[in-house]
Parts: sequence; structure tokens; C-alpha cells
Amino acid sequence: MAEAKLHWLVSYDIRDPARWRKVYKLLRGYGERVQYSMFRCHLTNRSLEKLRWELERRLAAEDALLIVGLCDGCVERVVARNRPESWNAVQESLPFKIV
Repeated sequence: MAEAKLHWLVSYDIRDPARWRKVYKLLRGYGERVQYSMFRCHLTNRSLEKLRWELERRLAAEDALLIVGLCDGCVERVVARNRPESWNAVQESLPFKIV
């Protein structure tokens, strides 16, 4: 039986440009870049643990790392927009109001 894959949002804040590039290159192999320092990854538990181990080897104590699990419904509702005028159309389709 194949191991189930889950969606993960990986965000990082790295102070050193050299370390940032190493982490960026690593994460490109694991998922899709959604913002400057944020990736969406579709991983098995084993792949997630391997990624965390590889990230720990590259990060320093001053760096920050956030890994958030996403349910399938959350993944479907993620909307990437880069123009403020497009936000109104997105807000009208949401089941809640953004204030």
C-alpha cells in the first residue's frame, strides 16, 4: 500500500543570503514556490521527515522555519493574487468576509 501524501506549507526567514539560496534550492526539489520564502509541498510523512532533517542541517539558530499542514479543502481555497484589484472578485466567492 502506498504511503499517503499530505499538503504542507513551508515558510522560512533566513538572515544569510548564502543559507537562503541553499534552502531555496532544496525546497525547489520538494514543492512549488508560492511566494518569496514560501513553498507548498505534497509529501509523505517519510519525505517530510527527510526534508526537516535536511533543513535543520542548513539553518542557523537565528533563522526561522514554519511548517503548516494543510487539509485538501484548505489547498483548494488557496488563492495567489498579485494585484489588489483582483482581490474583490476573490472575496465575493469566499464563504466569509475579509475585513
